[in-house]
Amino acid sequence: MKQFSYTVKDKNGIHARPAGTLVKFCKEFQSEIQISGKQGNASLKKLFSLLGLNIQFGDEVTVTVEGPDEDDAVQRIRKLMSENF
Repeated sequence: MKQFSYTVKDKNGIHARPAGTLVKFCKEFQSEIQISGKQGNASLKKLFSLLGLNIQFGDEVTVTVEGPDEDDAVQRIRKLMSENF
């Protein structure tokens, strides 16, 4: 299991468009990918679960990845989030 924390830097938080991008990206991996924040936990492979967390600017989230491609997934998801969120 691998995980990392990230503070959302996008002024609009993780709303529909970036959430869709993130979910589509995460579906490429075999591993289970979860995100947790102050509103709870959600799968990063399910759009409505992610949107239900209502992640806002400045929120700290933790991404947890567990599975056969977890090393690659953590690196690539962290890069995507730092460049876009």
